[in-house]
Amino acid sequence: MTSPLEQKKIRITGPSVVTANRTWDGAVVYRTAQKGWSTELADAATVGTSDDARVLLAEATADDVGAVGAYVAPVDLKDGGKIQPGNLREHIRAKGVTIDLRVPA
Repeated sequence: MTSPLEQKKIRITGPSVVTANRTWDGAVVYRTAQKGWSTELADAATVGTSDDARVLLAEATADDVGAVGAYVAPVDLKDGGKIQPGNLREHIRAKGVTIDLRVPA
């Protein structure tokens, strides 16, 4: 039997990373080359092919204790390889919430 991940078609058009949310606090995390998770986009493993993205996503999905909701996200590589979010959604996720969470006094 083929797993759903193997059947899933992933098409990427440039550098990409795998991102998810950490299970215990919901923080945005990125899959690293060391097969761990980091809250820093700069630590993310980047891939450039659909096959590599599929492998990285499968590894990340298998770690459903550390993070959930993993998916492949586009990034831009700037100034000698510095990783930047590749679309509006990832810009928002990298910066945090878009509303003021402070409780009025």
